[in-house]
Amino acid sequence: LIRTFVFEAYTIPSGSMEKTLLVNDFLFVSKFSYGPRIPNTPLSIPFVHNYIPGTSSKSYTTAMQLPYIRWFSSPVERGDVVVFNFPAGDTVINLPDYQSAMPYYDVIRMMGNGNEEVGRKFVLEHPGQYPLAIHPPDKADNYIKRCVGVAGDTIMVRNNTVWANGKMEANPPKSLIHYTVITNGQTLDAYTMKEQYDVDQDRGEFMQTNKPFEYNMILTEDARVEMEKLGFKVIPNPMIPNGSPVFPYDKYHNNWTRDNFGPIWVPKKGAVLNLTPENYPVYERAIRVYENNAFYQRDGKFFLNGTEVTSYQFKLNYYWMMGDNRQGSQDSRYWGFVPEDRIVGKAWLIWFSYENGPRWKRLFNIVK
Repeated sequence: LIRTFVFEAYTIPSGSMEKTLLVNDFLFVSKFSYGPRIPNTPLSIPFVHNYIPGTSSKSYTTAMQLPYIRWFSSPVERGDVVVFNFPAGDTVINLPDYQSAMPYYDVIRMMGNGNEEVGRKFVLEHPGQYPLAIHPPDKADNYIKRCVGVAGDTIMVRNNTVWANGKMEANPPKSLIHYTVITNGQTLDAYTMKEQYDVDQDRGEFMQTNKPFEYNMILTEDARVEMEKLGFKVIPNPMIPNGSPVFPYDKYHNNWTRDNFGPIWVPKKGAVLNLTPENYPVYERAIRVYENNAFYQRDGKFFLNGTEVTSYQFKLNYYWMMGDNRQGSQDSRYWGFVPEDRIVGKAWLIWFSYENGPRWKRLFNIVK
């Protein structure tokens, strides 16, 4: 009852939220913050999520399924660090190297050279090589990201900084972005970078270029501000190759990238969207999968549950989630919106953390 309705413990497995949250941070997540969610699949093995430990067998049965119900519902707020069920995790390749780490929908796009239908056909024709598992909403893998856009917002990303409704949002204090730093003649060394700015050369976060007093580094927002106060020139730097396709993977939005994305409108419950060929790829999955409609486009016309339509009214609120490690996160820029029925809870407290021993300074820190 406590795990289902009040709070639950989670562990951070990846660096997508660094340095707000680190690998092997242990969290308490409040399920009461947004209202307790009734499980869609109440018949499951206690204290286990979606697989029986050590096996690829599901830990639940879909013989009994309940609709989405949330008691004392409260909306997610922009800036919250949120745990949610991975929206694109409804179908996964049930092998250790795949699951949500290499999403099924990415695989079929890759197999079909951008054509999902061709890739899906290939995967379905090779079940031994690509065994599939289908999960209901509450049994998809758990993700943790920061909510940067709430229902009704128009979001865009410019040089990894988020703009909401035309207003630039401050980067989280511990968010990570790659920069080129040009000092005012000062030489930077590994010890100074580690002690003053928490930049670790051993992890590849800091290196000098072939120019004097110029460095490539990964900085938190706090560190960037401190360096600019010293008169250093701090320039956003993509560093990581930036050419991989992003949501919604169509011809209309192929100039969008990880670092410069949008603008995109986040659907709101009750809002009406006028359908166009340009916005169909953006909202098709939300209308068809998350809101359970037969929805498709044919000959420039749109059909909803067998009837031709020109607009659609949304039934759910949606959110836009991004990792604080802005250039090292699989987030909404790659798989789109998070519907309200996937929201699990709000990250609250780091109760333990370790890396080659306990990280004592992180214990009992509130997640901000």
